[in-house]
Amino acid sequence: MDVEAGGGLPVVFVHGIRVSGTMWQPLTRVVERHHPSAAPDLPGHGRRRGERFTIEAAVEGVADTIDQLGGRALVVGLSLGGYVGIATAARYPERVAGLVAIGCTARPVGTFAALFRQVAWLAGRYPEVANRLSARTFRRALPEPLAEAMVVGGLSCEVLPQVVDEVTRLDVLRELSTYQGRVCLVNGARDHFRADERRFLDACPDGRLVVLARRGHLDCLVEVEFLAGIVTEQAGMTTLA
Repeated sequence: MDVEAGGGLPVVFVHGIRVSGTMWQPLTRVVERHHPSAAPDLPGHGRRRGERFTIEAAVEGVADTIDQLGGRALVVGLSLGGYVGIATAARYPERVAGLVAIGCTARPVGTFAALFRQVAWLAGRYPEVANRLSARTFRRALPEPLAEAMVVGGLSCEVLPQVVDEVTRLDVLRELSTYQGRVCLVNGARDHFRADERRFLDACPDGRLVVLARRGHLDCLVEVEFLAGIVTEQAGMTTLA
């Protein structure tokens, strides 16, 4: 985990599935001007590759990182990181000062869950092939600096079955509804993970929704300055609250 210096409310960035905390480097370079930040690796990913992934272990990793930054932080998560961020906020509301959840407003149930179980099974059976395909996907979908940030910390497709098993057991709407802090949900307009965004927004006691025009699940990361503005704004609103 790399910790960046700054002076405002700390920010903890939580990465997506099969990548690592390095995926956030382009964004943390901007946010760190004003906020201390950290991007830990989740179990089974990056420097923690080989560890078993569970929601509980992932939440504890985020909570430990918050403690290292002073005990209270804004949590920002993408995809898997968004689900982990929601779970962390529900379990440790006194530590999570606010939440920015990106690309994670699809309930992991039904056909959606079944599809991802199939993908996860294949990735778990052929992890090196899946890693190569993932790296190729990142390099086609993202500009070079962002794609490199995605892959430089290593890819861990072998962990997909564990992650999918854990996330599909998570009652994410219930978890979200218990958190009383400020929540900003962010989706690309073309992201399939926005399927239940209105239900997620309704579940938030204090939430707002931002939709990025013409962006999908991955390429929303291209909007570095825009996302940095959302993070900085959310941190400011949280501090004032």
